[in-house]
Amino acid sequence: MGRLKIDNPTARVLWLSSHGLAQAPTGALDTLGLIKLLGFVQLDTIQVVSRAHHHILWSRNQNYREPMLDPLLRSQRQVFEHFTHDASVLPMEFLPMWQRQFQRKREEVARSNWFGRHLDPDLIAAVKRRITEEGPLCTQHFDTKVVGEKAMWARPPHKMVLDYLWYAGELATSHRNGVTKFYDLAERVFPQDLPILTDEAQITQLCRAALDRIGFGTLAEIRKFWAACDVDEVRAWAERDAANLIEVEIEGADRNWTKAVACADIEDRIRNLKDPTSRLRILNPFDPAIRDRTRLARLFGFDYTVEMFVPEAKRKWGYYVYPLLEGSRFVGRIEARGNRANSTLTLSRLWTENQRPVLGNRLMKVEAELTRFAKLAGLDHVVNLLR
Repeated sequence: MGRLKIDNPTARVLWLSSHGLAQAPTGALDTLGLIKLLGFVQLDTIQVVSRAHHHILWSRNQNYREPMLDPLLRSQRQVFEHFTHDASVLPMEFLPMWQRQFQRKREEVARSNWFGRHLDPDLIAAVKRRITEEGPLCTQHFDTKVVGEKAMWARPPHKMVLDYLWYAGELATSHRNGVTKFYDLAERVFPQDLPILTDEAQITQLCRAALDRIGFGTLAEIRKFWAACDVDEVRAWAERDAANLIEVEIEGADRNWTKAVACADIEDRIRNLKDPTSRLRILNPFDPAIRDRTRLARLFGFDYTVEMFVPEAKRKWGYYVYPLLEGSRFVGRIEARGNRANSTLTLSRLWTENQRPVLGNRLMKVEAELTRFAKLAGLDHVVNLLR
């Protein structure tokens, strides 16, 4: 049997459906269910309107509000924080398959020049002793100072130790006050009655869970989903699990075809696809559906770059620019900023993909979505500088 060929319009809708973006973002809210659907939600401290993790959840259900994530971590212990491709929040039920990632990050961090020279065994023991005796602590509870040149990313030794122990799974995020992370002993945060999986079983679960969430992808894309396995490990899994994989070819926006694999129920997923909502959506730059910019361009023909680390004079768009999704197409991007002091959300720039003037109906859709977006951040007024 040859490879299943999935044309580009179908692939786009399938991709959005797999990421919870094809349907209208309404209905009963299940915040934990959304995190399980996505697999992880990236954490970010930058707050232009609302921080990335809140925006990502809101994009799937606009009944979500910023305070709703905290109880899942702080009191209910239904999620935990760790490092995928970046700092993320994950369902606690994924913990058995995450043990290898603790070990991988422990080894990676310990051998890095940045961390390694600060990992004094006596300081490690002192940090663990204080947390054991005093309970959850944040970096402000310690007073070691940066030694040597104070470069942009320099951290005091105690912060390096806290992060090393967090990467290694010896400490865990107990809770956050705003963006400030409090560290506690992992055994006081994580359940202790979880099954123990072999390394191979963890790899299998990681790869299957990744593919289930994206629907289709190359082996490289499956590996990048969690960033918790290496290339050879994913290749070996694909050989072991070949009976559960469907070979496919995915048509790109440029009409070229890419070989990939898909989950076993891919044909059922295609049969059950519905037309995506025509509601215009403002997505976060770190949304999992778009974070792989190469794949985004290949599937949707949308060239998108986050320019916050690009010098202002060299930016094409702006510091923090939001993509606009309408149906199964990315139709433009906006620059908008929230001001919590005066409770306003200001739209300053809008670009469309087709370069035609922005018509009234499209602008009305943007304004309507900005009004909804403002509610997520608790802002009362939308200011449109384009009118």
